[in-house]
Amino acid sequence: MKLLIVEDDKNILTFLKRGFKESGYSVCSASNGEDGEYLALQNIYDVIILDWMLPLKSGLEIIQTIRNSKISTPVILLTAKGDIDDRVLGLNVGADDYLPKPFSFKELKARVEALYRRSFSGGQNLVELKDIKIDLDNKTVLKNGVKIPLTAKEYELFIFLIKHKNSIVSNAMIEEQLWSDLAYINSNVIQVTIYHLRKKIGKEIIQSYRGLGYKIEI
Repeated sequence: MKLLIVEDDKNILTFLKRGFKESGYSVCSASNGEDGEYLALQNIYDVIILDWMLPLKSGLEIIQTIRNSKISTPVILLTAKGDIDDRVLGLNVGADDYLPKPFSFKELKARVEALYRRSFSGGQNLVELKDIKIDLDNKTVLKNGVKIPLTAKEYELFIFLIKHKNSIVSNAMIEEQLWSDLAYINSNVIQVTIYHLRKKIGKEIIQSYRGLGYKIEI
């Protein structure tokens, strides 16, 4: 899962980045509203974690901009504002969830995963694809009832392809989504990951289009 975190408090930002990266997430970040808005408009994220009070541009302004741009990425709004009216305002502008400060990382992580699950599978914990079942809570994949031992990157890639089902996903999209936090990746790492994933789940599941990318048809 790829996150964008926009937070001007350096301590909170460092804490969140470390926590999510240690949990296996790919994380981009910004410490002011203008940079955060630019990243949200230019890249694809699974969930955006957004502080309300930011330098240069507020969290509410960013939400309005991305919603006006037809970007439906789930947004969790973080704020010290605790009044009901403030919460209602944030949700009415286009936030999907609201978490007042101070908050626990455990709760924030649970809310991120719930939003992702809702956007990806209609809120269901189990996704079925032919003879394959994916448990999103436990991040496990079963084929004909037998657990398939996927690596973290294989699982993330499989989920990414399913999320973009019936559409061709290019190497550039995969690299940006799953490996963007690395300064350099081996040129054939995506092909190798696809090879091992297809070998484990079945070659017929993932279609390959030479020069274009890969697709799962559902």
